[in-house]
Amino acid sequence: MKVGILGGGQLGRMLLQAAANYTVETYVMEQDENCPAAHLCHHFIKGNIQDFDAVYNFGKNLDAITIEIEAVNIEALEKLAAEGKRIYPSPSAIKIIKNKIHQKEFYQQHQIPTANFIVTQSLKDVEQHIHFLPAAHKLAEGGYDGKGVQILQSKNDIVNGFNAPAVLEKSVAIKKEIAIIIAVNDNNETAIYPCAEMVFDPVLNLLDYQLSPARIEEKELWKAESIALAVVRNLKSAGLFAVELFIDKNGEVLVNETAPRVHNSGHHTIEANYCSQYDMLWRIILQYPLGNTKSILPSAIVNILGAENYNGKATYEGLNDVLKMDNVFVHLYGKQTTKAGRKMGHVTIMSNDYTDLIHKANKIKHTLKVKA
Repeated sequence: MKVGILGGGQLGRMLLQAAANYTVETYVMEQDENCPAAHLCHHFIKGNIQDFDAVYNFGKNLDAITIEIEAVNIEALEKLAAEGKRIYPSPSAIKIIKNKIHQKEFYQQHQIPTANFIVTQSLKDVEQHIHFLPAAHKLAEGGYDGKGVQILQSKNDIVNGFNAPAVLEKSVAIKKEIAIIIAVNDNNETAIYPCAEMVFDPVLNLLDYQLSPARIEEKELWKAESIALAVVRNLKSAGLFAVELFIDKNGEVLVNETAPRVHNSGHHTIEANYCSQYDMLWRIILQYPLGNTKSILPSAIVNILGAENYNGKATYEGLNDVLKMDNVFVHLYGKQTTKAGRKMGHVTIMSNDYTDLIHKANKIKHTLKVKA
């Protein structure tokens, strides 16, 4: 079977590593021929995943296509789907999710709880809604890995917003940020991964470390799973979806956003769950039974980020010390150059003791540095 992946970053790399368990011929399209996934696929095609002709020509001879990032040419995928190509997730689901305005309106349309929001087309629109601050201003398209989001606390911050289509989302008094990954196959059967609890770096707005299963109350978990399932079912598409949610100070659960693909919040599943999110997506694409999502042990994830004030060929300080730790698994993404805040890899930690997980997560953060 010939399967194509649009995008060749670290998520594509890990997806290809999981493909070794299956009889599948893999194709990757990406503009950077030195991208992390390039050397792991059977066939690498250099091309722009946002260009109609490039995407259509890439997919027309394949059996199935999936994405590593949602910034892809939807029109080409729609044409391929009309010609009988299987696409995971469906172009209609990607179209909703890739645009934050469409995504928020989708939640509203289906009575899915989410933070109050206003659609803005320019900074002038933001100025007319000063009463709505403090709020997060989220660019409709193009934001990724913490980019495309500005926190506007007062009138003085409006200049930092986006003079382009965006969502102005009312600030929420957040108690916890969580994520739930849900798999859906072509028969509309679902499998839910244990909820993950995310702690973010307040400066870079990137995942600092994560714990799974999340330390939340049972009633909060029930709400979160019910809401995440409502999101996925209303998208009406097979595939793998990561639903990020807030739990507010009153215990209410709100959807933040959804990713239509394998997700950073599921990295730990490679070692810590019986079926990883990457293995699960292959099962969906190849139309095999869904896998077992249960945790083997509680886990933590630490992102390996490029250190401040370093830009150039990557070197890893403290790597040997981390590799000596028990039940610690290092994943480097094969990126040749580093810069401040760039995702260069992640470390998964497994332990029955959450105190041990948090201690090791913080120790790794201060031990493993990416420099140039």
